[in-house]
Amino acid sequence: MRRRPGGLVVIVYAASFGLTAAALGHVAWAGLEQRGIALAFGVFIAVGELARSGSLPGVGEPPVLEEPWGREPAPLGSAGALAYALLGDCAGQPTSHGVLQVVAVVLAGALAGAVPHVARGRGPSLDHVVRRVLTAGFAAVCFQPLYNSRELDRHAGHGPYYALFLLVLLVLTALCDAVLTAALLRARTLPHGVRRMGGTPVPYGPLLRDELRALLGIGSAVCATGAVMALAVAVAGLWALPVFCVPLLLTQLSFRRYTAVRTTYRQTIASLARATEIAGYTRPGHAHRVAALSTAVGREMGLSGPDLTVLEYAALMHDIGQLSLLDPVAEGATAGLPVAEQRRIALLGGAVVRQTGVPAAVAAVVEQQADPYRDQPLPARIVRAVNAYDDLTGGSGGSAGGALTALERLRLGTGHDYQPEVVESLARVLARGGLAPVPPG
Repeated sequence: MRRRPGGLVVIVYAASFGLTAAALGHVAWAGLEQRGIALAFGVFIAVGELARSGSLPGVGEPPVLEEPWGREPAPLGSAGALAYALLGDCAGQPTSHGVLQVVAVVLAGALAGAVPHVARGRGPSLDHVVRRVLTAGFAAVCFQPLYNSRELDRHAGHGPYYALFLLVLLVLTALCDAVLTAALLRARTLPHGVRRMGGTPVPYGPLLRDELRALLGIGSAVCATGAVMALAVAVAGLWALPVFCVPLLLTQLSFRRYTAVRTTYRQTIASLARATEIAGYTRPGHAHRVAALSTAVGREMGLSGPDLTVLEYAALMHDIGQLSLLDPVAEGATAGLPVAEQRRIALLGGAVVRQTGVPAAVAAVVEQQADPYRDQPLPARIVRAVNAYDDLTGGSGGSAGGALTALERLRLGTGHDYQPEVVESLARVLARGGLAPVPPG
């Protein structure tokens, strides 16, 4: 029997809360081991959380997507948590903290650093805190018992085998975080009651692929920094923390600026897409509705990462060629125009898009909107079908009857205009959004 849509989130949260309760209870009963070390790492984690990046806009507002480079808002805090979980010696002296103390210190540091953000209404999501607790707990469970029992010294020593053990542990921790994040995202995109209504969950594969791709960037840097920090503290003691803190803070601030520039770039494209609405060529909100629905269909069909970004940009700007028309098309619905006129508008739109500096693949998608679907790349097929759907429903896809009628018309055009797999993926996405089950044609 399949679980209800919220079941996975409940299980993950229950595991996190159970681990947190055990950790806090242990510390309250037994006290902190080596308080100076615990305080130093707690402050380090809090500083990392305090310097975290701001929240990105949500789905459905420009920008539509959240790219992997924006998924780790506090790399310094993550590195500090991982370093404390993997900490063995400190200045040549053995440590004695265990798994539960690691969880308690990581949680305390994360919450302390989040207080100013919460006061401004921009605190971390509960998913972020849960992931931090579980990933730090996973690394500590794999390392601390072996270290405290001296089994690690007997089998790995302090040479290359020890480094190899840390490398394997880092890889496993990163994979654990990626699997957990993708699972939470999948559960979050599946509203309660969808299975009962005939919908299907968002594919797990593309979400996991996005998270694994993110590991190659900021994720690998966080893991490497955490391991090196633990090794440095083992030799140099707690003085290694401020030495690492300054360059990492500067790197995090640069990362934050880069994120802000990318967000501004995406918002500029989203604003440019509204030009057709302001000029009266398309319905209000048409470009953003098409972009949001297109990216959902793209994920349904297995697209991820840069492919989804190209799809989003093309969906936002697919109607930009209408600005060349002397007389606006009625309600901006180009799907009913002659093919030659559709192709002319698409080519003009592609020429405009090429002047914006976006990737050439975006312009190619816009230019091919009027071609037979067999000659189009997948992003162009998706944008064409979703655009036609929004035109047919008049932008009011909340009506089940209107949506069913529009989907039936799209299915009738699958011989030439619309790819059947795209139309069926669109139907499944709409079903998840609360429409009645859509039977296949």
